[in-house]
Amino acid sequence: MPHPYVLLSAAVSLDGYLDDTGPERLRLSGPADFDRVDEVRAQSDAILVGAGTLRADNPRLLVNSAERRAARLAEGSPEYPLKVTVSGSGDLDPALNFWSTGGEKIVYTTDKGAPKATAALRGLGVDVVPVGPELDWTAVLEHLHDVRGVRRLMVEGGGRVHTQLLQEGLADELQLALTPLLVGQPDAPRLFGPGGYPGGVRNRMRLVETRPVGDVVLMRYVPTAPGEGGLASAADRHWLELACELAGRCPPSRTAFSVGAVVVAADGTELARGYSRESDPVSHAEEAALAKLDPADPRLPTATVYSSLEPCAHRASRPAPCARLILEAGVRRVVTAWREPDTFVPSADGSGLLSARGVDVVVLPEYGERAAGPNRHLLGG
Repeated sequence: MPHPYVLLSAAVSLDGYLDDTGPERLRLSGPADFDRVDEVRAQSDAILVGAGTLRADNPRLLVNSAERRAARLAEGSPEYPLKVTVSGSGDLDPALNFWSTGGEKIVYTTDKGAPKATAALRGLGVDVVPVGPELDWTAVLEHLHDVRGVRRLMVEGGGRVHTQLLQEGLADELQLALTPLLVGQPDAPRLFGPGGYPGGVRNRMRLVETRPVGDVVLMRYVPTAPGEGGLASAADRHWLELACELAGRCPPSRTAFSVGAVVVAADGTELARGYSRESDPVSHAEEAALAKLDPADPRLPTATVYSSLEPCAHRASRPAPCARLILEAGVRRVVTAWREPDTFVPSADGSGLLSARGVDVVVLPEYGERAAGPNRHLLGG
């Protein structure tokens, strides 16, 4: 299901800490970075923080700039973003600043925690939503997207929340403010905890921006490691978006679709990319990408192929359709945006062919319009 764009935001010391062990919150950033965070909040539909951070820091989580709040109102958005917290236990203090400032608030909790949260927050106008016997981040994000209309979610902590979202492959971006301080206290809270992350220890996130903000350095990263099996990750969405962009580079044709494809290793390394008619007038995107790789490359069996249109199951221009080329390459996972229309081949169902041979096929229909864009002339639109 579609999720909001999930942006993790944090400030950390040079040695990787979110705070020290003192009774007062350690202010890691300076005025310039606080203003930057305020701008990011103003650009978000919702701001999320864990219940542990509410208890420890008692934040208000407001857009402080009157000009930014006015701009939100002018564009038809609420003055303040929706404020969100998650609590498995439902143990929440109604006296905290979070509940008495800003606009709408929502709590996601467990079935067991819902009665306790509802009782604690009665009369405050807070929406309490249980998501099952355990806190389920996928259910939280789906509810925010489908029911509350959230398209951009800013997550401000704490470390446990950031860790869980990254480990489950649900974070689309990390904005990290590196501050010129050293904490040096082994019991102080860190940004990320131990555990398994998508792509394992060799996964390298992609740096998309770095710039000074006052005396801190802002670094923006996006994940690159594909998801596993039939579950989509944030990185899957990034790579599929690239495949859709590649489709726009195809030489025009009245007799074939324009498709883009990317092959990505399990650790997030891009292995190859291609697009329709890239190498000759009848080449397909997956064919063009796979042709750039050594068939004996040991990374292929654990790689993912991203294709803006499902791989073809039948074709007249070559002996082997793209679905068969993927199978012969040993790839066991495919992510696509769009099922092949009946324009040229009725009931093609390349995804069905791959699934029948044990390949995990993930369809992200929210990218269907992007994938179909370069093919409007073939669809009567």
